[in-house]
Amino acid sequence: MGLTNLIIEETLKTPQIDLNKFTGDLIFSGRSTPENADKLYGPVLNWAEQYIHQARPFTHLKLNLDYFNTASALWLTKIINVLVHIDEPDYVLVVHLFLSVEEFDKIEGFDDIRDVFIPVADIYHRAINSLCIKLYGTNEKGETVKETFVFFEAEQFVNSELA
Repeated sequence: MGLTNLIIEETLKTPQIDLNKFTGDLIFSGRSTPENADKLYGPVLNWAEQYIHQARPFTHLKLNLDYFNTASALWLTKIINVLVHIDEPDYVLVVHLFLSVEEFDKIEGFDDIRDVFIPVADIYHRAINSLCIKLYGTNEKGETVKETFVFFEAEQFVNSELA
């Protein structure tokens, strides 16, 4: 059976997860404090392991998590470490990180991102495809009020492709 989209509905302790193989949009939003992180994130990791062999030219990993626990951080790290190995070297992985505007204002470089969002700690060393990290500063209503690119490599980036 081929890869299908994966949707996991949000609960009080788990995020909405929407993984779309057709668009390349991989969206995590909400709160992640599952009692059994293996049960939640195991299927997501398996999906990512299949996806990298048939990825879209632009994969958009959108991490809009207002809170996540240590177990979730470990699983997100595993998932990201798989995604940086997309089979096609010309394909681009864009990691969209949504932070509070206060955290956003503290970011001055990639090291600061690692401090704020541990799961992206080593992706730039492991990536075999092109990689971009885009930060969004959000207000208390969750609205994006600031955005910037922090790190990317690939001369073929076109702003309209990354939006």
